Amino acid sequence: MSTTAPLAGRHALVTGAGGGIGAAIALALAGNGANVTLAGRRREPLDTVAATLPPGQAFVADGFDVTDADAISSGLARANAAFGTVSILINNAGEAPSAPFHKTTRDLWQQTVTTNLTSVFLMTQAALPQLREHGQGTHGDGARIINVASTAGLTGYAYVSAYTAAKHGVVGLTRALALELARTGITVNAVCPGYTDTALVARSVDIITGKSGRSRDEALAEFTRSNPQGRLVQPQEVADAVRWLAGPGASSINGQAIVVAGGEVMAG
Repeated sequence: MSTTAPLAGRHALVTGAGGGIGAAIALALAGNGANVTLAGRRREPLDTVAATLPPGQAFVADGFDVTDADAISSGLARANAAFGTVSILINNAGEAPSAPFHKTTRDLWQQTVTTNLTSVFLMTQAALPQLREHGQGTHGDGARIINVASTAGLTGYAYVSAYTAAKHGVVGLTRALALELARTGITVNAVCPGYTDTALVARSVDIITGKSGRSRDEALAEFTRSNPQGRLVQPQEVADAVRWLAGPGASSINGQAIVVAGGEVMAG
């Protein structure tokens, strides 16, 4: 294993890889030598990300709906045909709809929990047999499950009750699986970003600006005030944490929820 490419020969699958944090993670893992399956529902953004990765290190798995067991099975089969069995699973896909609790419909609740939490269950259960194959390798070469959660998985935020509940579930699932799989050579960790400079936050800023009449700077302040550094987290910063967890030097890191939020203090 090369020290300059510690993930050479490894197959990493990243869900929600068409932009934002997912795209940054894919680039970071490929930069460390991994072959990366870019999983997502729409092909065009995945192709755009694939074009930024080193030649031969990206496979685009479009039509990959992480809430659909059949789509997951089909997508995994295509990914295996391209790069072999998966040894690094990044559960990144999700969405964060906003609504006051009294206006949160059952459909919105179910959609949010399914997209952010049930998807992690389905994806991990489908990939686990492959991950077990790699977990029994030499020290430091085991398998990795890395869940992209959120600071909303560790503390409460108003107007995103369904998202907060789902991300708390992701953190809980991470901790339970870490114990269950501790002797298999598979580590299970979560990365919990604060508000990050992605299209999702940009859309939220636009909504606040449109509804309140405030300037973009004033609207953006709603998202940066919780970060002691007074800024949005960058996707590459989240990706760097994931890259470390995926590498051989993090083989003893297990069951952790690592906060990437500039020093924001979590409740509890």
